[in-house]
Amino acid sequence: MNFGGIYPECSMRDARFVVVPVPYDLTSTYQPGSRRGPAAILEASMNMELYDEELKKETYLSGIRTTSPVEVDARGPKHMISAVRKKISRVVASDKIPVMLGGEHSITLGAVQAVHEKYPKLTVLQLDAHADLRDSYQGTPYNHACVGRQVVEFCSLVQVGIRSMSREEGEYLPKSKVKSYSADYVFDHKNWAETICKHLHGDVYITIDLDVFDPSIMSATGTPEPGGLYWRDVLHLMRQVTKKCDIRGFDVVELAPLPGVVAPDFMAAKLIYRLMGYITGQNKK
Repeated sequence: MNFGGIYPECSMRDARFVVVPVPYDLTSTYQPGSRRGPAAILEASMNMELYDEELKKETYLSGIRTTSPVEVDARGPKHMISAVRKKISRVVASDKIPVMLGGEHSITLGAVQAVHEKYPKLTVLQLDAHADLRDSYQGTPYNHACVGRQVVEFCSLVQVGIRSMSREEGEYLPKSKVKSYSADYVFDHKNWAETICKHLHGDVYITIDLDVFDPSIMSATGTPEPGGLYWRDVLHLMRQVTKKCDIRGFDVVELAPLPGVVAPDFMAAKLIYRLMGYITGQNKK
């Protein structure tokens, strides 16, 4: 399977986007199953129209290549993050845009490390229901609940859609350099996207935890939270960011497929394809 069911698939040399599946969910703490997310996204994408009705173009013509999945390292999340970093580093070294399919959110750290090596002024934009700013969880700082805390050690971090955090995170956030915007902020402020984009410039990596969406439209996640964003909210922000910034890579994580329910899988696939389309149409000021 490849993303979009493209045949013949373009060569690595001609690709602009390289899709990297990472079927891993070892540190999942509520509902496991995101290891099946990448395969579900790929299957759904094969039933997606390759003509984008909003952008009036066939985005796949810019070049999309799908790699084999990153082999799971069962020794623990630190080793898995290292494996992801190595794989994404090869993609970035070839001047391609990595598109990682998760899998749990811990894998984002490896991808960000790899992209940061080439783009040291990188800013990370995190769309998520959860702050993920714990210093450690269940005995490891490499848990999915700690990815934001790890990233902010070497990158600027901007969060959107947050509506769940521990007391530890709540006390840490005001003292940190993290710019964090709740889902309520999005709903209560007319120019919310423009305000968020003021913190974004130059090289940006986007990580989308699908639980940023309201569970009424995205139920297939390991840790759903009520009160989330909607399809048009996320697309509005993506348009603004891609117009202003250079997107150096992105991921979509935490899809935990539900048997017989394909709408969330298809939504994730279309989100990825639409974001690719926005990136190919970048018109930065």
